[in-house]
Amino acid sequence: MEAAKRMPQEMKLHRPWLVAVWPGMGNVAISAGYYLMAKLGMHAFAEMAAGELFDVEHVEVKDGLIRAGRLPRSRFFVWRDPGEQRDLVVFIGEAQPPMGRYAFCRRLIEYAEELGVEQVFTFAAMATQMRPEHESRVFGAATDRETLDKLRQQELTILEEGHIGGLNGVLLGAAAERKLRGACLLGEMPSVFAQLPFPKASLSVLNVFTAMADVTIDLSELAEQAEAMEQQLGELLLRVQHAVEEDEEEESFAIEPDEEDRLSPEEERRIERLFSQAQEDRAKAYELKQVLDQLGVFADYEDRFLDLFKTP
Repeated sequence: MEAAKRMPQEMKLHRPWLVAVWPGMGNVAISAGYYLMAKLGMHAFAEMAAGELFDVEHVEVKDGLIRAGRLPRSRFFVWRDPGEQRDLVVFIGEAQPPMGRYAFCRRLIEYAEELGVEQVFTFAAMATQMRPEHESRVFGAATDRETLDKLRQQELTILEEGHIGGLNGVLLGAAAERKLRGACLLGEMPSVFAQLPFPKASLSVLNVFTAMADVTIDLSELAEQAEAMEQQLGELLLRVQHAVEEDEEEESFAIEPDEEDRLSPEEERRIERLFSQAQEDRAKAYELKQVLDQLGVFADYEDRFLDLFKTP
């Protein structure tokens, strides 16, 4: 499994940090990665081939016709710091390989070393008994004492014991093996809503990461999204509590996806308008992603969305 594209010599990075994210509980990691990528106006510059580690798990059906299966993609995006302090690389994987995870992570770390990466970060979710309206804490663990001390300076909660599942943890194990400094930032979310997006945790993670990286981005859009979801989940909890009090066991409450399979002409026009705006200003790309998520069609537009970040 090799990187499909190599970074040209003139794109040599300056003291870069790597952030690696995959889909997972609460969309905490992947949402934070997309937000960081969009707000910094990153450019795609490399892709790791799927190789033998991935397989096609399903095919899409549209208007009764089956489309050819597609392997998950794993892509690198870069931001070059205009102040020449520290560049950032974001790795976004569409899926985690079902086998050979450590081999996958070793290859990723090898490529990071080729890029001159000085530190590796992964983002993840930490499910607890917190309520949606409570502050989302950030838990942290590091591969070395120096990075652990820097985490403590952020006044987050150190993960003293336990384990970090998936590639969010395995990648840092591979980094530690190569003596490459790294850390995992885990955003707290309610365990009862583990299957739903929880942007408040993504916001908390990015607050910590941007402080450590000394990078400034506008987090207001993510904060608004977090507030809206907090309200929705709070209302849902109230409904469930009332149902329990009234002993209405037959009543079920859940956030269900829209049953409508097709987009309305108005929704399609809105999507196209947002794509045009994002083409002109990458900082608007996250608003586009929010709309695609709300309509349940991000998977249909994912390649086109990420094409917005191709090097012009």
